[in-house]
Amino acid sequence: MMSRILVIDDETNIRMTIRLALQHVGHEVDTAADGVEGLKKFANGAGYDLVLLDQRMPVLEGLAVLKEMKDRKSDAKVVMITAFGTIDLVVEAMKSGATDFLRKPFTMETLRETVQSITQQGDSNQPYGLDSPVTYGMTTINGFRILSHPNECNRGPDQLIHEFIVRNPAGESIISKVILPNYIIELVKALSDRENMPGEDRFWQGLAEEALANYLWQNASFPPDDTLTVTELTTNLHKWVDAVLSATTGQGVEKNP
Repeated sequence: MMSRILVIDDETNIRMTIRLALQHVGHEVDTAADGVEGLKKFANGAGYDLVLLDQRMPVLEGLAVLKEMKDRKSDAKVVMITAFGTIDLVVEAMKSGATDFLRKPFTMETLRETVQSITQQGDSNQPYGLDSPVTYGMTTINGFRILSHPNECNRGPDQLIHEFIVRNPAGESIISKVILPNYIIELVKALSDRENMPGEDRFWQGLAEEALANYLWQNASFPPDDTLTVTELTTNLHKWVDAVLSATTGQGVEKNP
């Protein structure tokens, strides 16, 4: 299905490469060299089915452009693109209504598949909230979507196992296991000085999903053997725990000295 797409990026070569790749499969593509020009062309958003928006640009960064576009057209579909972003930036983009978030460098196949997936689906934006630990169920990262999550976890003698259905940009789905070893669980409890976490199973489910989202963000591929074992409390996971505890209890995690 042909779509009208606006590409906003301050790098000429990237604009041209994306434009040619999408025109090759039948899309109509317009371009803008910065956020100011992009907003002028976007106008009220009625002329475009999708916007591909670079984050790091002079004058107006992508997030500012995204927020203005969503103010003008609440159901606008916008894919953020960056080589410099962290998962924190992904979350901020989700809060602002981004439909997807592509990490540079990406292949043209991933780009085309992501565009096809987004333009063929209905409105998928869902407000992001820390009151529920599950954060990614209706969003996509690098074209990958976490489609569902379990109602309860599988408890082993020394670990928790959560299973998620994950779909890639090509439409292939797998059941991905995320394993939280007991030492990770005990580390979180020790850092937060809490024996019981808010929501209990929902909390650990949310932590597992955050770890999976981080993996998809970093690698843009399914985990090897469809299994991801959380072996350390990374900075991003630490921030997630702190944010959830602050939102639900008013108390964050003790910071490492």
